[in-house]
Amino acid sequence: MQPLSDQILGLGVALGVGLLIGVERERAKGTGPRRAAAGVRTFALLGLVGALAHMVGDIGILVAGIFVTLGMLASYRRSQVADPGLTTEVAMLVTFFLGVLAMRSMPVAAGLGVVVALVLASKSTLHRFTRQVLSTQELHDLLLLTAAAFVVLPLLPDRPVDPWDAINPRKLWLLVVAVMAVSSAGYVALRAFGSTLGLALAGLAGGFVSSIATIAAMGDRAKASPQSSASFASAGLLSNVGTIIQLTVVFAALSPELLRHAAWPLAASGVVAVSAAVVASWRAFSTSNNGHSLAGKRPFEPRRVLAFVAILAAILLLAAIARHWLGAGSLPWILAASGLADVHAAAASAAQLVTTGQVDQDRALVAVLAALATNSLMKCVVAVLRGGRHYAMRVVPGIVLMVVAFAATIWLMP
Repeated sequence: MQPLSDQILGLGVALGVGLLIGVERERAKGTGPRRAAAGVRTFALLGLVGALAHMVGDIGILVAGIFVTLGMLASYRRSQVADPGLTTEVAMLVTFFLGVLAMRSMPVAAGLGVVVALVLASKSTLHRFTRQVLSTQELHDLLLLTAAAFVVLPLLPDRPVDPWDAINPRKLWLLVVAVMAVSSAGYVALRAFGSTLGLALAGLAGGFVSSIATIAAMGDRAKASPQSSASFASAGLLSNVGTIIQLTVVFAALSPELLRHAAWPLAASGVVAVSAAVVASWRAFSTSNNGHSLAGKRPFEPRRVLAFVAILAAILLLAAIARHWLGAGSLPWILAASGLADVHAAAASAAQLVTTGQVDQDRALVAVLAALATNSLMKCVVAVLRGGRHYAMRVVPGIVLMVVAFAATIWLMP
């Protein structure tokens, strides 16, 4: 039996949720003989009915639920000609159950009540977004991301499946979800703010996919438009921020303890990357560009994401095998070589080894530094070959300083 004070608070939350949803439905029901049957009073009472039914017990919830169902059917029968939708009727059922929930968990019921009211009030915005703003390809990719996160991920085993304890399917797929989500966030930001931030956001978003590829692409544009090489260099340098953010995501997914140890080096290199981009060109932050064309046609390329994780898994496995045969001292050299292809895969290997207790955090961080250095060397080579002298003179110093900041912070750490 709940204390009287808790019962009163629960009844108050149930009534408040019903009133909140009812106010929104009252404004949407219209006027005249064809208006919807349920308004502010009905929804307030439905919330109270749910709370009172909970106080009565299971029989009370059953009887009240039947009554609410009959009321929903009567409401729909009355309004189906003018409005064949079921929004009001479903809102009635939700309000009833929120009233029941208010007697068990008041904060959850109150929070959900606000969310329901916001969803109901956002009808025109949601309809415009789904019908006019969101393309078919974007909807398809959104469903892919949702399925990857909420269907595939829970089904995968959360344990190593190989003799060297290197391949954990759930953690690898978590990286798939993380890369998709980060790429989608960059895509949305570019679509929303491209006309204001222009190439800066294009470079940052591109860095989430491939910093080397972004620097190469910006170099091609700089060679074609030498008068804008400073802006393209700034965008290329901002792709390094994407590299640092993805390193943070990899550490957070595979080894939170290594993330805590690497927090200061990551922060220092990130600050240097942003500062170098700003110094390279102030104009990159005010250049007006078409965000839609810069963003591309879709939030992420599933094949590229899966290829990234496949490379990562291969490097994880090879590094584990090499370490088994050569010992822990070989890790920096192994990851330095793998960093030429992908620094995130090398970082994932180091994080996995820390998680399994095969390598200490200091040795893993040095190995990540080696991978970052070789990967940055590749970026410098690409900048020189693809962008020319003026482009490289702006990009290469920023990349070098980023690696120096990472290394210096490790050296200064106690």
